Amino acid sequence: MREFVRKTGFGTLFSSTPDGPRIAHVPFIWLDAELVGFHVARGNAIAPHLEGAEGLLVVNGPDRYISPDWYEVADQVPTWNYLAVELQGPIRRMERDELVAQVDALSMEQESQLQPKPAWSRAKMTDGMFDRMLEGIVGFEMCVTAMRGTAKLGQNKPAAARAAVVRQLEAIGRKDMADLMGRFEK
Repeated sequence: MREFVRKTGFGTLFSSTPDGPRIAHVPFIWLDAELVGFHVARGNAIAPHLEGAEGLLVVNGPDRYISPDWYEVADQVPTWNYLAVELQGPIRRMERDELVAQVDALSMEQESQLQPKPAWSRAKMTDGMFDRMLEGIVGFEMCVTAMRGTAKLGQNKPAAARAAVVRQLEAIGRKDMADLMGRFEK
């Protein structure tokens, strides 16, 4: 689950506010074994309410509709296969230097996944521009006290039925789910 969360690096943060539940779509990075760092736009309605709040960060993977015909087994129903991980914990607002470090680490993490492209860094920006742009975001960290994952990938079906679904997904160009289901076959 940790590796999936690390590689994805983007999720939906839920929290309660005085105006009711709110969400923010956030890039994030593991800061250490228990801390996830993220930032939101300063103008986001959730931003002023995150300090000290309990958060739920949902990281979604591939998802696909599965036709009952694809199983090649009688008496099946339509379903949806998916992969998701939930991270829960208290949230703390970051100081400016912590936010700068989080933005740098997040950029480097994501840039490393684009190799052989040379990595971007803020050193490529015009003097002062990074500081001006930094004013538009607020940084936070969440201490992960619970991590829950769900992998609904047809694991309750016979191997032949799962293999038939993988073939159908590949045939319609849904390689992400086909590959995910195929990995769990091994």
